[in-house]
Amino acid sequence: ACNDCASACLAEDDVKMMARCIQTDIVCAEICSATAKVVAFESSVSKEMVEICRKICGECAAECEKHDMEHCRYCAEICRKCEEACGSYAA
Repeated sequence: ACNDCASACLAEDDVKMMARCIQTDIVCAEICSATAKVVAFESSVSKEMVEICRKICGECAAECEKHDMEHCRYCAEICRKCEEACGSYAA
């Protein structure tokens, strides 16, 4: 969802206005991917990675919620779900 949102943001008329959203989308996508890999191996840092993932998903959702584009609304929705799942994992 984050990669799709970043790509769609790049196609917006005012790309400069979307810069923070694009950056947050990209970082969130990378953190989520890395976290999934670390958790799959049941690493000693899994809980810490999940907490970082929870945090960036919350930040990404908050950024996307500032914009009125369908891709941003969808990304925010997915990020909120991921944030919630990470909170459950870390508990």
